[in-house]
Amino acid sequence: MADQNYLCPSARCEEGAILVGIVGANGVVGYVAPAMKVDAEFVKTAHQGRTPESRFRFAQPCVEHRCMHWKQEHCGLIGEFKQAVSDAGVSAPENKSAPHCTIRSQCRWFAQLGMSACAVCPLVVHTCRPE
Repeated sequence: MADQNYLCPSARCEEGAILVGIVGANGVVGYVAPAMKVDAEFVKTAHQGRTPESRFRFAQPCVEHRCMHWKQEHCGLIGEFKQAVSDAGVSAPENKSAPHCTIRSQCRWFAQLGMSACAVCPLVVHTCRPE
């Protein structure tokens, strides 16, 4: 995994991030296509109202060991989400195929867990903690 630049699919709303999806009324992420790079105007508008990360999903380059979720040479976050979903008895959205995702070929979570990450991914909504 170290020789590719992977994207973190649970990033902050910042200029240059990639808009991955929009959180629907049901709390499930709906993926957007084509990929859209976030500009300063989007960031400004998105910060009006609820936190953008509670309404949208963003991707940015994975920073690996500089991230608090990096554990033993991999992202620990997707494993935690997968376990939490399993423990809660929540089912991933019913699809015969993985959701259409514009970052899958570069996704850190997909690189680690394959399609099982894709099954959990639509249920992940990132809300930033205040800094």
